[in-house]
Amino acid sequence: MARDLAQDVTDDEVERDDPAASHFFAYVYRLRLIERWSLMRNTLRESAAEHSFHVALLTHALCSIAREVFGKEVDTPRAVTLALFHDVTEVITGDIPTPVKHHNPAILASMREIEALAAERLLGMVPVALRETYAPLIAHDALSEQDLAALQWVKAADKLDAYLKCVTELAAGNREFAVARRQIEEPLRASPMPEVRYFLEHFASSFEKTLDEITE
Repeated sequence: MARDLAQDVTDDEVERDDPAASHFFAYVYRLRLIERWSLMRNTLRESAAEHSFHVALLTHALCSIAREVFGKEVDTPRAVTLALFHDVTEVITGDIPTPVKHHNPAILASMREIEALAAERLLGMVPVALRETYAPLIAHDALSEQDLAALQWVKAADKLDAYLKCVTELAAGNREFAVARRQIEEPLRASPMPEVRYFLEHFASSFEKTLDEITE
């Protein structure tokens, strides 16, 4: 469909509607400057760009487990693509800590509106010939049913990455993340997604070990 849209756009329309230079990817690259876990004392700081990579990696892992171990039909490439862009609006909004965002319904509603405006601004930077491709990656209200199905693995990977962050901080002796670990771990272990429990059983404990221990 995106290809058809591009074919329907004439050269004159592209020149009229698209800026000479788009700032979209320059903005997205600045995710590396957005710091996560800003209310917590960190032994190792993490950027939104690093988090996006980790979530994409974990999404691939969960999809692979779902497909190869549990025989599910999974669109792994699409899920990983959605994961890469899942926090892209934070380049404008910054990372809003979960305790702040979910403090009360009014704050959460306001944050959702701000995120929607940020998505609209980012999408406006995308050349018109590419907007149909990037719209569902930036503005989740544009997701198809297939994308909504794929998004379940992205959301699980997002939670899993937060858990692994807590595990590694605690392994480094930072008790700042003790409560967060308990709060995140309980729903993960009770997840209805067997691939999440499989990952916890087979891979998560390694994140508590030192380099020497995992290379023995």
